[in-house]
Parts: sequence; structure tokens; C-alpha cells
Amino acid sequence: MPIALLALTISAFAIGTTEFVIVGLIPTIAADLQIGLPSAGLLVSLYALGVAIGAPVLTALTGKLPRKALLLGLMAFFTLGNLLAWKAPGYETLIAARILTGLAHGVFFSIGSTIATGLVPKEKAASAIAIMFTGLTVALVTGVPLGTFVGQHFGWRETFLAVAALGVIAFIGSALFVPNDIRHRQPASLGQQFRVLAEPRLLLVYAKTAIGYGGSFIPFTFLAPILTEVSGFSPGAVGGVMLVYGLSVAAGNLWGGKLADRLGPVPALKIIFALLAAVLLTLSFTAPHKWLALATVLMWGAVAFGNVPGLQVYVVQQAERHAPEAVDVASGLNIAAFNLGIAGAAWAGGLVVAHLGLVHTGWIGALVVLVALALTAWSGRLDLARPATPSTPSLDLRQPRTSS
Repeated sequence: MPIALLALTISAFAIGTTEFVIVGLIPTIAADLQIGLPSAGLLVSLYALGVAIGAPVLTALTGKLPRKALLLGLMAFFTLGNLLAWKAPGYETLIAARILTGLAHGVFFSIGSTIATGLVPKEKAASAIAIMFTGLTVALVTGVPLGTFVGQHFGWRETFLAVAALGVIAFIGSALFVPNDIRHRQPASLGQQFRVLAEPRLLLVYAKTAIGYGGSFIPFTFLAPILTEVSGFSPGAVGGVMLVYGLSVAAGNLWGGKLADRLGPVPALKIIFALLAAVLLTLSFTAPHKWLALATVLMWGAVAFGNVPGLQVYVVQQAERHAPEAVDVASGLNIAAFNLGIAGAAWAGGLVVAHLGLVHTGWIGALVVLVALALTAWSGRLDLARPATPSTPSLDLRQPRTSS
């Protein structure tokens, strides 16, 4: 493995950590800044909105820049954003810091695959991409619980300082080892991206991506206060529960990819969305009971991200049928749809918490996921009306793709 690929993996680890660690820190931040839980939840929404904007728009606008120079600029931008969060004097500054780091996140994962494949021979391209995205998997399993632990015991600001240190390490590694002459194709223009958005079948995929993923994030955004205020866990135990969740996510993502390979994306997505809705509904009843809540979180992780491989494969299949000249654009816009779902869900979850209470986020999230299930069934019927030409996507899409 080229050492430059390790630098990309460290970057992905740092970015994945800063995206999701906020979930474990929401009660601490809310108490320290004297804001309500719904306002703290906007820190998740606005970060995801930054990713959704950064991925398609800023990638197109920076298409002519050399890849290494852009990569170094992004990691510097990311590091400064986390340092700003560390020193944020108040809520408004922290919001700005989250948006800035979200913008860097979106562009990084848009160009990261191109850089990774430029570091290895052509026949090892898929493996290089998988290695880079391993940073996200490791972030969910280790970075998020460790960051939560640091925030609970030393203060939430120190978590962002630690992530900024990771950004510095990634910057130095990239500066030293990523070559200067990485070739790249011109990213899709904004006009090409808008043409993809004019395809009804692709819009249907983006809708179920945003709605299905968003349904899970209505309660997930407020998982830490649910665990402490409803289930009775101590604040210090939240990091351990996040570790259990991360391990379950890693296993569930692989399972979801295998299921999509075996059954096809639509049947697999129907199963996963149905299971996810059932688990979220169960959470509303098990949340007040500590060990039942822990078991539910374990099951939740197993299905929460299992839909990612199927959704990514399916959007590629639909793009090959309806927009064959813009398959990469269609796939990238699906990543934006994931993050729009997160942004909307965190905002909606804040409304639920403010007007109904924490425990109600579970069953409301389940209802939202059932909408995604209905859209998936509808999409499957449309496929039967016009059978698709068999095709196999060339990329290994089983690695978690949530923060990109």
C-alpha cells in the first residue's frame, strides 16, 4: 500500500470522526453553551448541509485546480474549522465552524477516490478506494466513541482540538507523500449536474435515499440525551454505547452489501428499510429500560447503514439506463442526498424533541423510513414495467459512504 494512501485514510478517519462525534456531545455542548437540545441538533443539520453543498458545487468550481494542491487546501481548511470549533466563544461561531468543515468534507470525498486510484495500478483501483473509505469505518468504530469519551471527561472543546491534530497529521502526510502530478478528469459542471436532476427516476432514488437515511437520523441525532435522560445511562457510558453502535454498523454495512449482491438492490432495500422501521419503533418502547435500550441500539446499528451499498448500486444502475453520460455525477448527487436527509432529519428531530419529547423520535423516525420503503416498492414496480439491462457496477460499494 502506498504510504500516500495511508495519508488519505487518516484524512477520511479525521473527517468521519468530526461528522459523527457531535452526536455524543450534544448534551454536553447544550449545557455548556446554555442552548436547548433542538438548537444543539442544528450542529448536525448544518454540517450535513455543508457537505451536500460542498460535494457537487465546490467540486465543480475547483475542477481545474491540481489535485494535491486542492487536497492540502481542504485539509488546512478542515483543520482550521476544527480549531475554530475548539475556540468558539459561542453558539454562532460553532455553527460557522461546523459549516466550514462540512464544506471541506464534501469536496474531500468527491476528489478522494480520484486521488486514491491515481496512486496505484489500474487493476488495484477498487482496492485503493476501499482502503481510503476504511477510514470512515474506523471512525465510526473507534474515533466517535473515543471523541465522545474525551468530550465527556475533558470537555467538548478538547474533542475538536484532537480532531484538528489529526487534520495536521493528515496534512503533513499528504504534503510529504502524495505526488504532485496526479492526473484527473474534469469534474462534472453544474449544468451537467442539473441535467441529472431532471431525470424523474433518479429523483426517485434521491428521494428514498434522503428520506430513508433521514428517518434514522431523527432519533440518532439525539441518541446521547436519549441514553442519559430516558434510559438512565451515565454521561460517561455514552462513549461505550457509541462503540457498540459503531461495531454493529461495520458488520451491518458488510451484510447490507452482500444482501444487495445476492438479491439485487430493490429487494435488499425493502428488507433493510422494513427492519430499520421496526427497530426504530421498538426504540420508543425500550428506551426507558437500560439494557433493552442497549440491545435495541445494537440492532439499530446493524441496519442503520446497511442500506448504503444498495442505494449506491441502485443509483448507478438507474444512471446507466437514464443518464449514461453522467453516471459519476448521479452517484455523487446520491451522496449529497444522504447529507440532505441528515440535515432535514436533525432539524425535524429537534422539533419533535421540543414539542413531544425525546422518546417520540423513535416512532416518528420509523414512519419516515416507511415512506422510503413505499418509494422503494414503487421504484421496483417501475423497473418491472421496463426491465433493466443487466449491469454490474465496477466499484466495490460495501464500505460505509455516510459522511461523504
